[in-house]
Amino acid sequence: MQNLSQNGCSVRVASSAELILTPTAVALGKFDGLHRGHQRVIQPILHPNQAGGAFSYSSLASRQSSGSAHALHGSTEPNFGAISRPNRHVISTVVTFSPHPQEFFSGQPRALLTPLDEKAQLLRSLGIEQLVLVPFDKELSALTPEEFVETILVQRLQAVQISVGQDFRFGSKRSGNASDLQIIAAKYNIPVTIVPLQTCVDQIPVSSSCDFQNTQEARISTSLIREILESGDISLANQLLGRPYSLIGNVIQGQQLGRTIGFPTANLQLPPDKFLPCQGVYAVRVFILEQTAESENAVWGVMNIGNRPTVGGTQASIEVHLLDFISDLYGKKLIVQLVKFLRPETKFPNLEALKTQIQLDCTAAREVLINTL
Repeated sequence: MQNLSQNGCSVRVASSAELILTPTAVALGKFDGLHRGHQRVIQPILHPNQAGGAFSYSSLASRQSSGSAHALHGSTEPNFGAISRPNRHVISTVVTFSPHPQEFFSGQPRALLTPLDEKAQLLRSLGIEQLVLVPFDKELSALTPEEFVETILVQRLQAVQISVGQDFRFGSKRSGNASDLQIIAAKYNIPVTIVPLQTCVDQIPVSSSCDFQNTQEARISTSLIREILESGDISLANQLLGRPYSLIGNVIQGQQLGRTIGFPTANLQLPPDKFLPCQGVYAVRVFILEQTAESENAVWGVMNIGNRPTVGGTQASIEVHLLDFISDLYGKKLIVQLVKFLRPETKFPNLEALKTQIQLDCTAAREVLINTL
């Protein structure tokens, strides 16, 4: 079991059966990204005073620094209703798989929109009490749908309520669907909520941006959001996620070349399995987790993701220049919210040309960010 919060107030993360708190109300799925569709699947298992919750990184940063209890306010999501509870406390539990099933079958590492620590903190902000990581291995992948329900949901999790998305598949060769789960679970008197799929048109006004794959009915999915991030349409990705896509990491020592041209940068070290959007320059908001960081205290910045070809760089790095901010950030953890993709990474003929472009980038970032106030 892991507790991932600096202040000890976090979601419980369990990867072995003996550490799971039971009985449980279970939201079941892969949940990479915790996008708007995932949030709807999670809603039915929240406690009554938490139903309808929503999260944001600014409120998360504030809670991490202050240690205050997680609160849920201002949701625009429909409320499917919280479950009625017996006298014994039922643990609101998200159940997912480790490694990601696609990684298991392909044998290739998979970059994630929300690595474990980030996923745990976001779930905490929603009000989830427990994250269970079911080991995805040959044994699990061979279970029939009936065996999966009996072994995992009934025996291991002691589930009293289950919520899944309409497209949920489980069991050997993905042979079971959400309706099958409902039928099998009913034999154990476990109700199953099947949450309808969400599409672009459900979430945002009809626009050309939503026609990403030649359909305004595109299902909100992790794979779609990954493609949109790779295309540089940060605004659309953020709308489908229900929050700004963010990079969270520690500031490490860099080459300090930025200082020599008047634009010092914080070099960010991310989890190795964090998914990166397309290379280039972004307007960003930055929260410093060691400080009280309400949304109005975000620091504006410009971020570059890339190899720094102008100075002969060969490895990808993430560098953030904070506007109107001077302080030592080494060793501190930053949440960098992506607001807009400004331009692709470019190789300039010399440092002076690079400096001129960074000045233009800073001006462009200010214009973008002031319009988001």
